[in-house]
Amino acid sequence: MRWSGTADLVAMACMLAGAGLCLLAGIGLVRLPDVLTRMHAATKPQVLGLLLVLLGAALRLRSAVDVGTLVLVGLFQVLTVPVAAHMVGRAAYRTGRNGSAHLVVDELATAPGELTGRPQEERDG
Repeated sequence: MRWSGTADLVAMACMLAGAGLCLLAGIGLVRLPDVLTRMHAATKPQVLGLLLVLLGAALRLRSAVDVGTLVLVGLFQVLTVPVAAHMVGRAAYRTGRNGSAHLVVDELATAPGELTGRPQEERDG
């Protein structure tokens, strides 16, 4: 088998795996109970799935212009999705829609000095 045939098979495998991860992310958005877990499902498997689809497309297309465009799409996705997820998490926390009953420790609900257990004067020293 020539290199192009092998690249096509790897591209197919990457695209199928990426599509499967994107499908799992979509199912997670529908099935998970609160904003924080949905946010996790919307970011991690979705980005990895998209990167696998882009890798498969790059292996299939093989031209410099196409691969460069796909690299830019992947780079912008990796840079913007964590910021968007952080903003969604902050908005959910500030509006009280984050499902606080499931949090083990709510570090944002307490003042920074209360986390260490020492008074502010003692820390400033």
